[in-house]
Amino acid sequence: MAHIEILEPSALSKPNKMLTPSSLAFFENLDLSEVTKQIIAEYIWIGGSGCDLRSKARTLSCSMTSPKDLPKWNYDGSSTGQAQGDDSEVILYPQAIFRDPFRGGHNILVICDTYSPKGEPLPSNNRARAARIFETEEVAMEEPWFGLEQEYTLLQKDINWPLGWPVGGYPAPQGPYYCGVGANKAWGRDIVNAHYKACLYAGVKVSGINGEVMPGQWEFQVGPCVGLDAGDHLICARYILERMTEIANVVLSFEPKPIPTGEWNGAGCHTNYSTKSMRSAGGYEVIREAIEKLGLRHKEHIALYGEGNEKRLTGKHETASMDKFSWGVADRGASIRVGRETEADGKGYFEDRRPSANMDPYLVTSMIAETTLLWKPVGLKEKASA
Repeated sequence: MAHIEILEPSALSKPNKMLTPSSLAFFENLDLSEVTKQIIAEYIWIGGSGCDLRSKARTLSCSMTSPKDLPKWNYDGSSTGQAQGDDSEVILYPQAIFRDPFRGGHNILVICDTYSPKGEPLPSNNRARAARIFETEEVAMEEPWFGLEQEYTLLQKDINWPLGWPVGGYPAPQGPYYCGVGANKAWGRDIVNAHYKACLYAGVKVSGINGEVMPGQWEFQVGPCVGLDAGDHLICARYILERMTEIANVVLSFEPKPIPTGEWNGAGCHTNYSTKSMRSAGGYEVIREAIEKLGLRHKEHIALYGEGNEKRLTGKHETASMDKFSWGVADRGASIRVGRETEADGKGYFEDRRPSANMDPYLVTSMIAETTLLWKPVGLKEKASA
């Protein structure tokens, strides 16, 4: 469970002297700590589609830093596709706390998962299932690290066309946009930078950003995080990005293939992974065995790596075909990429390039851990004993 260190109220939570009471921003920036110990907690959860984020706020009597101290809450699951109207109550269980970069002060963002009134995880609650995998002794002792590369596309509102693209037309071909600089190569940098700093303020383990190959597309990286934390930190980062684009009046898309025709890259969420054994001397052989296991369960992983991923994994535009598993050193056209440094050091990590941008991080990270650490295929057993 994620705990946070409370920061003293800063300029982020104090009214700007240039604002007046006639401005909504004046009231949004009021410093509550001057008049009360109460705080605002924004409860965040994944909706019924598995991709949509929902949230609502409540007042708490005082500052809190541990999810265990927070009250459970409920909502109308029939309005999120998670319950029937005649039995619509869904219970939110607080699981991780982050600082609130929008309200500032001691206010918090709370990542929750979803349960029935009887305490059973909802079918869409992949966090609960992931927790069971990460809590097994075999997985916990290996301290699995994840680094998630979240790609996304910024769209012009109302027309759902990438930011910076001419309406009804196309920009120049791909080439100058990846990590590009300039008014004719990068669109939305103000949103990207605002999101970056807000994540750092919140306590999200965001490790970097960059412009992507398709214009209007960007990436941020989360990690390294251990086990279940990877999902919590990515969900919080996605929520903050949704809020930033809401403020900017821009639409955020995690579609795997936002432009379905033409020579344009899709959007993925490449998942970097290592275990304690992989990071230790002799780890390269452990990596090779893990990759072999992933190849044997390729179809099972693909089925859970994101909706619409078949439009992206075509074997073109830096992807491997979803119909065939492959791996290689420094090969961005493979299912699994191993870095040159890992090969040279004989230990390190590898990158699963198959997950789509809209993937469920709890599902993907726990499945990788399950396949590589818990699954015991007969073929590999026989090979190891030969």
